Amino acid sequence: MDEEAVAQVRRFNRTVTQRIGALEDAFLARGRPLGHSRVLWEVGADGTDVRTLRSRLDLDSGYLSRVLRALEAEGLVSVAASPADGRVRVARLTPSGVRERGELDARSDEAAAAVLAGLGAAQRSRLVAAMAEVERLLQASMVDVRPADPRDPDARACIAAYFAELARRFPDGFDPGRSLPAADDELVPPAGLLLLARLHGEPVGCAALKSHGREPAEVKRMWVADSVRGLGVGRRLLGAVEEHARAAGVRTLRLETNRSLAEAITFYRSAGYREVPAFNDEPFADHWFEKHLDAQQGTGVPSRGHSPTGRPR
Repeated sequence: MDEEAVAQVRRFNRTVTQRIGALEDAFLARGRPLGHSRVLWEVGADGTDVRTLRSRLDLDSGYLSRVLRALEAEGLVSVAASPADGRVRVARLTPSGVRERGELDARSDEAAAAVLAGLGAAQRSRLVAAMAEVERLLQASMVDVRPADPRDPDARACIAAYFAELARRFPDGFDPGRSLPAADDELVPPAGLLLLARLHGEPVGCAALKSHGREPAEVKRMWVADSVRGLGVGRRLLGAVEEHARAAGVRTLRLETNRSLAEAITFYRSAGYREVPAFNDEPFADHWFEKHLDAQQGTGVPSRGHSPTGRPR
């Protein structure tokens, strides 16, 4: 890792934490630390289950429990079992919590305005644009890619969303029953692999590897949610598939795609895939691609990072 890049990130973190008041015990003069105020804000007007809250904020369960107890002691939050499922704990704002959240919003707006007030118009535009870019890059750095069981509910949700997008975008629709299969037992080792991308615990993309013994393996089920396109999740997923294939001794990867997915075609070409004659009879395919893997390339499968976007296969 570039030492100067690491040092710059640390300088940025120190400046930001000081400027936003994260070093103060009483954030925005409300008598509680920033972390407590953030949890109060994230609970929201409609409440949220504690598991979702923990994933959304990437918090340790013990720490979150302590924060919620502190907010309960202030009379701002109540935590109780969900009426629909007693195993699920739900945090809700009390009437005092709703008022406090409104006060936090008002003071946060004032604090943000104060940051901008010290700058000229051109500087404000530059800062706001830079903040938007940093926010997206930080989101990209928080995406987690790792193998998953294709029967996992998150995996099922991604595959369903993938099929739905193909049905919406293909001129004649898409019927999974007519497409060449990639069954659950074909997407678990040693037959294959399914990778899920998650952001704050929520599934946002998938990609699969389907092996064929000594024959070239296939990239299947390549999909990225609209909410994270542009964060490089597709490139992350495809790179991880290639790393797993390389580690398994695969030297050639193949995939097919539909002409309606122009951005997918561009993406695969940019990733080093070259168009080849049809190698199967997939009824929904118009283009077939192949890539030869360098046995020496890569040192492992990263779980976090960012790069240009990918699209459904």
